[in-house]
Amino acid sequence: MLKLVLFDIDGTLIQSGGAGVKAFARAFADEFNVRDGVETMQFAGRTDTGLAREIFQRHGIAQTAENFDRFFARYIHWLAHNLHQLNGRICRGADDFLRQFEAMPNLPTLGLLTGNIRLGAEVKLRHFNLWKPFVTGAFADDHHNRNEIAVMAKLRGEVLAGRKIEGDEILVIGDTPLDIECGRAIGAKVLAVATGQHSVAELAVHRPDWALPDLVGRSVNDFA
Repeated sequence: MLKLVLFDIDGTLIQSGGAGVKAFARAFADEFNVRDGVETMQFAGRTDTGLAREIFQRHGIAQTAENFDRFFARYIHWLAHNLHQLNGRICRGADDFLRQFEAMPNLPTLGLLTGNIRLGAEVKLRHFNLWKPFVTGAFADDHHNRNEIAVMAKLRGEVLAGRKIEGDEILVIGDTPLDIECGRAIGAKVLAVATGQHSVAELAVHRPDWALPDLVGRSVNDFA
């Protein structure tokens, strides 16, 4: 029986319409006068802190706590602005899938396993009215490496459960090969969905337990 279900956000629950990438670019331009290269980076499956570190290094910007704070404060400002300006949407079937979990008699703990910083995750999911179901999670604030974020998400789930949670009691849902990898890092079952940038065939190469086009019409009982 599932005890912990961990969702990725971008490409799995929502498509932001490019709000995050554009916010990254604008924040670096505003705060550090970096005006090239950001929007051509590969964002899918990566962490906000890891991406910021890469840009700092590329442009010779000191990786200090103060600079990270400066950047992310401006990033959140532009993220919220962009979400209201762009045509983002909930990924196919994701909202119905979440409602099924909420209706289960023995509700598993629903959490987030994401490369977003926590406040960025909240801003995005509140915009689409999807924040409320999630009671735990781990974020880019916790670590710049997705596998380490997965370990933290599992530990927080265990604190809520009051016991150790085995890998086969955890389901990780994501849309990139890196989501599959971090699910495997904690021994979880992995459901990969092709609602992001990767096809079913591209995801299947990385051997998730399931690789599907989307969550439309799917029963949560099929993955328990």
